[in-house]
Amino acid sequence: MKKLIITGCNGQLGREMNKYYAGSTEFELVNTDVGELDITNIDAVMALAREVKPYAIVNCAAHTAVDRCETEADLAYKINAIGPRNLAIAATETGAKMVQISTDYVLKGQDARPYIEFDPVGPDSMYGKTKLAGENFVKEFANRYYILRTAWLYGDGKNFVKTMLRLSADHDEVTVVNDQFGTPTSTCELAKAIGTLLPTDNYGLFHATCEGDTNWATFAEEIFRMAGKNTRVKGCTTEEYNAPAPRPKNSILENYMLKLTTDFMFADWHDALAEYLKTLEM
Repeated sequence: MKKLIITGCNGQLGREMNKYYAGSTEFELVNTDVGELDITNIDAVMALAREVKPYAIVNCAAHTAVDRCETEADLAYKINAIGPRNLAIAATETGAKMVQISTDYVLKGQDARPYIEFDPVGPDSMYGKTKLAGENFVKEFANRYYILRTAWLYGDGKNFVKTMLRLSADHDEVTVVNDQFGTPTSTCELAKAIGTLLPTDNYGLFHATCEGDTNWATFAEEIFRMAGKNTRVKGCTTEEYNAPAPRPKNSILENYMLKLTTDFMFADWHDALAEYLKTLEM
């Protein structure tokens, strides 16, 4: 069987990758998290890759605490840049493919239109800067790679959907930013995209989000509506919310390369959210 090294296996996407490949007769997953593999340690990464001889390395590990990245820049660079560099080097030496998950935060996010893969980057946050460095290292050191930029991700773990549902239990009203636009994306849909690309030679950079777009406040309203909650949403501006790290005002990604080069289509974000909420009821 073809072996896939999964880093960050206990994160939202790592768990989803395990669900996606559960029962597979073609792929065997080698799961690692920080306890099993320190991706910032090149020797440890090389040793595992040489032992496993993977078909592909799927990097689901990242420092995703956006505000903390502003004050933990060294750690963010180690995990989000040096880690992918090490994995890319190991992939090349062992003949493996490399899957790197990136983010809408690598873009400036000020244009009033969806971004495609050919648009210039320009991150403002430390999170975005470190993730862009990771992209560049993968491009430099991996021979065969897929970089997938996603956004507003939710799945099995801590995320916006679960936070809103938790707040609805004891809040009649919540305040949510209404001037940042993007596309909520489920890990289920992202795993399908990875699974579609991985067996192919269709390498490169891909935007990978659900179809459609919204803002955070409207997203919260839809969560409450679908979940049958009566909690009201009070919109506020980015400036009023005053988070430590800058956020892109427009994070809408157009899956341009996927549409040009594959038949794969992400679900509409409303449909993906409805499917996800069903899993929470189980």
